[in-house]
Amino acid sequence: MPDKAPGNPERYDDDARLSDGTASTAGLAETSPDDADAPGKTHRNPVLVWVKEIVTVVAIALVLSFLLKTFLFRAFYIPSESMESTLDVNDRIFINLLVPGPFDLSRGDVVVFKDTQAWLEPVPQKPAGPMDWLNDSLEFVGLMADNTDQHLVKRVIGLPGDHVSCCDAQGRVSVNGVPLNETYINPAEIPQPSAFDVVVPEGKVWVMGDNRNHSADSRAHQEVNGGFINIDDIEGKATVIAWPVSRWTILDNHSDVFRDVPKATATK
Repeated sequence: MPDKAPGNPERYDDDARLSDGTASTAGLAETSPDDADAPGKTHRNPVLVWVKEIVTVVAIALVLSFLLKTFLFRAFYIPSESMESTLDVNDRIFINLLVPGPFDLSRGDVVVFKDTQAWLEPVPQKPAGPMDWLNDSLEFVGLMADNTDQHLVKRVIGLPGDHVSCCDAQGRVSVNGVPLNETYINPAEIPQPSAFDVVVPEGKVWVMGDNRNHSADSRAHQEVNGGFINIDDIEGKATVIAWPVSRWTILDNHSDVFRDVPKATATK
């Protein structure tokens, strides 16, 4: 930070003034204008002082943003309709990197996870652009959402040990024998029945999209890892929609939907 506050007179080693602005009685005379121009005296360029302050503030902001992105929060971009109407296409969200670990996952959490199971189609490599370095830098420090195609976002329906099945007479998903009234499902369409009956292994979860008829989730990938997602692949829990401004909101895990589900008793 600069040696002086804006608007205050510069202080030198031989400038000892009292609080009322008068010269001290320690035998030192006031500095005359001629003394100020004497050899050895230095003058700070106000423009350089201003630039130094700006650079310092920007550097601190980047460091804080990087630390937040590394240890607390990370931004992601929503490219598909699989989570409508909870998450719309082009939404920007922040995820809490502390879930899972040190905080546990809960049924109903919306999570972002790495696509290590090859659920997504391979995306051709895009030719490098002149501004790629800037986008990569802003994403690295956490000032830009991750636009890569290597992640997916779904809602956790089954935790390790849970028995998850579909469908009952009303077309509902059941967890540990309790049918769910899933209030977060996209109300625009009635979900088409898709039968399954699984027990979630240790270290994995069963995930589904809120836009059931337009989500290739655990149901559609049972031939790979049983359709389960490794908890180790989960980047974090989606906590807030940050952009656009009109959609600012804290995301709910709808704990009431799973309130009556008993604790899991079976694992495999």
